[in-house]
Amino acid sequence: MKMALGIEYDGSTFSGWQRQPHRATVQQVVETALQRIAQQPIKVVTAGRTDARVHALAQVVHFTTDTTRTLYSWVNGTNSYLPQGVRVIWARVVPDDFDARYSAISRSYRYIIYNHTVRPALLAGRVSWYHRVLDVAKMQQAAQYWLGEHDFSSMRAASCQSKSAVREITALKLTQDRRFIFIDVSANAFLQHMIRNMVGTLLPIGYGDKPVLWAKEILDAKNRSTAGATALPDGLYLRKVVYPDRYKIPPGDQEWLYELV
Repeated sequence: MKMALGIEYDGSTFSGWQRQPHRATVQQVVETALQRIAQQPIKVVTAGRTDARVHALAQVVHFTTDTTRTLYSWVNGTNSYLPQGVRVIWARVVPDDFDARYSAISRSYRYIIYNHTVRPALLAGRVSWYHRVLDVAKMQQAAQYWLGEHDFSSMRAASCQSKSAVREITALKLTQDRRFIFIDVSANAFLQHMIRNMVGTLLPIGYGDKPVLWAKEILDAKNRSTAGATALPDGLYLRKVVYPDRYKIPPGDQEWLYELV
């Protein structure tokens, strides 16, 4: 039997999603909890391997098991063995051809900037703080150069293992609400550190240190050394993973969380 789970987590205390020796990761605690419920080894496959200190509202994983449990048990039983910052929010039986990674047709992230002279206390680890005033209109104008299918070699981490740097960005929108700047981006897939490198490139444009056209020049260069510094992981959220309708995967995207900030 193949199961899919939706998982929400606060990445602040984890060294990312993927298992690593001698480090706390989200994959490690999820698999350990599932094994307590299934009473057998469990290996999960994820839609997206988030970095250290990156959060998720709607991570999706799948695994196979011989164990029969109710959906209630897969959700609430697993949660009883998870640390406070990680929760399973739904469970589904899925067809054998479902793959959390390869069946996904799009992924959406949100990056939240707190733009104020004073670093926030209560939002520490949940937003990125930049104290210089940012021109959101210029940042939005620059971001339009990245829409569509491009080679994003300039935006990938040096350690990125993807065979191709070509990705298609289907939406990239910046909005501002008082002291908060929201950067929402959707694509068929992302390269390692791609969103953080995009944000790091938009910041100098927002400050007025670089022209809007710099965003296009960096894209055309296909060279990571030409782009801005990698932005902090704090404030980056995996917001939604979309699959073909036939899999009946819940859409995620818990808007109510954003009302809190």
